[in-house]
Amino acid sequence: MNQPAPLRSRAEAEAARLPPLLARAEHLAGTVLLGEHGRRRSGLGDDFWQYRPVQPGDSRRTIDWRRSARSDMQFVRQREWQIAQSVMLWVDNAASMRFASDDKLPQKSDRARVLALATAILLIRAGERVGMTGQSLPPSRGEPQLRRLTEALGRDGEDDYAAPDTSGLMAHGRALFISDYMADIAPIRAALTEAADRGIQGIVLQILDPAEEAFPYRGRTIFESVGGTLAHETLKANELRDRYLERLAARKDELAALTLATGWQYQCHHTSDSAQSALLWLYGAFERGQLR
Repeated sequence: MNQPAPLRSRAEAEAARLPPLLARAEHLAGTVLLGEHGRRRSGLGDDFWQYRPVQPGDSRRTIDWRRSARSDMQFVRQREWQIAQSVMLWVDNAASMRFASDDKLPQKSDRARVLALATAILLIRAGERVGMTGQSLPPSRGEPQLRRLTEALGRDGEDDYAAPDTSGLMAHGRALFISDYMADIAPIRAALTEAADRGIQGIVLQILDPAEEAFPYRGRTIFESVGGTLAHETLKANELRDRYLERLAARKDELAALTLATGWQYQCHHTSDSAQSALLWLYGAFERGQLR
């Protein structure tokens, strides 16, 4: 049976986007120079990490007698921790994320996908397992998983706004949620509370277009949601500016307070800023919040 032309064209368009997305994420990840010392921990593993002097409580079986024979001290041979953790991604694919106030700026969804995939690349290369919530994509490692993540990230949603999908989150794992967080705060609060109750540490990255911060609109203006389900016309857009900015500031304060209360980390990123700076912050946030 022949595939309908519109569906086929959309599928081909989606497929055409995947290699460029992965290539851009690979390039972005390549700009971040990472020292291995930040990821290495003493623990149960096979790879040698370092020698250290014997301490009270150490078992004699852990002493490396060959190394100790070359010194007046006794040394323990430590191995590198090799139990990979699971990091689950939720990236908002709702219509509100497909907004850009200027042709020279990326859509919020584009920046979110590139950052999520670049973060996944860095984590997988560091030995972690990465998956996606709500996508039936359990955490895994390797290049095949990166291709699966790329495909999953390329899917657009139909709703104007979305709430974090917590299905598939691994207890005591880690998570990264990326959205503009313009939707109702209640589902966002519920998702982070649920995750915290399950011992999950995570990061909330809010992505905004600079126009959403500045509200540069004046005079007669029609505000319409990207999905086309909401519209509001005003003759004096400038009179809405103060109220809008107050509500946006309140939302950011709510997100900051919510992440503080649940042990997560929060950051706001603008599409006019460099993606590299956001990726550096993200990777540093995973380092600060690691459970090892």
